[in-house]
Amino acid sequence: MWQRIKNLYHLIMAIAANIRYGFPSRNLTAIGVTGTDGKTTTVSLIYHILRTSGKDVSMISSVGASINGKNYPLPFHVTTPSPFALQKFIKMACLPFPSGPLRRTGASRRAAGRANGKNKGKKKYLVLEVTSHSLDQFRVFGISFDIGVITNVTWEHLDYHKTYENYVLAKLKLLRNSTNAVVNKDDQSYPLVKSELKKTASGFRRTVTYGMSKASDVNPENFQMESQIAGQFNRYNILASVTVSKLLGIKDSLIKRAVESFEPPLGRQDLVYNKGFRVMIDFAHTPNSFKQVLSYLRGQIRGRIIHVFGCAGERDKLKRPKMGKISSRLSDIVIVTAEDPRSENIENIMNDITSGIQNSEYRIQNKTLIKIPDRQEAINTAIAMTKKGDLVIITGKAHEKSMNYGRGEEPWDEYKAVKKAIEARLDEKN
Repeated sequence: MWQRIKNLYHLIMAIAANIRYGFPSRNLTAIGVTGTDGKTTTVSLIYHILRTSGKDVSMISSVGASINGKNYPLPFHVTTPSPFALQKFIKMACLPFPSGPLRRTGASRRAAGRANGKNKGKKKYLVLEVTSHSLDQFRVFGISFDIGVITNVTWEHLDYHKTYENYVLAKLKLLRNSTNAVVNKDDQSYPLVKSELKKTASGFRRTVTYGMSKASDVNPENFQMESQIAGQFNRYNILASVTVSKLLGIKDSLIKRAVESFEPPLGRQDLVYNKGFRVMIDFAHTPNSFKQVLSYLRGQIRGRIIHVFGCAGERDKLKRPKMGKISSRLSDIVIVTAEDPRSENIENIMNDITSGIQNSEYRIQNKTLIKIPDRQEAINTAIAMTKKGDLVIITGKAHEKSMNYGRGEEPWDEYKAVKKAIEARLDEKN
């Protein structure tokens, strides 16, 4: 009941925001991307393809907003902004220049006028990362999506959605509000997605599939390309982006060139150190993303994989033992630590994670399973124990700039924490 009241409130705010900014999404081509994993990479890649193809494109994702070439940070732990912030961004994306209090000389005003004339009538694009929460809460209400994409739907956020089916249905709200639907035919959610879309299909909706087999409309056989980003999971992100770009009429040659030059967004398989041992920062924070990233690394690393991670407090508890199990199976050393515990006891969260690890007591004794509540100390410990050929992978925070210990947001920078740990190790050796 309380959630319904909150959702009604968000709907009213979304309607008010659309009215306030004049339903701005009607003035551009909007592409929405949802899914459990891969949203940010897919959004960033679609944005990159469109931008390198000469399109006037803006983007809003979990790493921030890029509106008309200008970058804007989002509030802590926010992927899809609140209705008023979102509609303001969309309104800005419709303008030829970034909005804001700009002081211009006569010459700059004349230059702006010439640019306005040159860009008048030029088609504008927006690529938006859309969460299941924002769909369920009507935060994206009023946005006319030309294309809706589902990357995948795995077991996640069941603390909120209660069942996997409810979670899929929440994601489907994006496709139902899109002229074109792009779906992963290989994903476990596809049968339900296909069935539900048939129930509501209209003459205006077109569904295009992507996947690894010939049965998919877009697949590696009918669209071959090279890419700098590795891993099977990223092949799906690439195929989703290719499918969207083809729907938008981008030439295959331009798509291939953009895919080849694309670099992943901040905190996605980000190798930050590679001298004797390696340190990687990644945003993986779901069982599926753990499985995908660690399985890929397992085939690449000759030395040990040392995995540092935690689980968010006051969020889906069911995934904690699953993440512990996957990490213990694919990593040589597991270091469990804090990751936005909020008001929950960190020890309880760590115990939930380790409950999924077989022979946990034995692993604690031989120091292949370590619990360290302080995240900086956990990172220090991981990097201090590395040997030649080892990889330390630190997951869950990546680009985020704060940590929540139940006292509000406190400054945290994963990159600075890693740098501090590496410097400490090097100083100790010297």
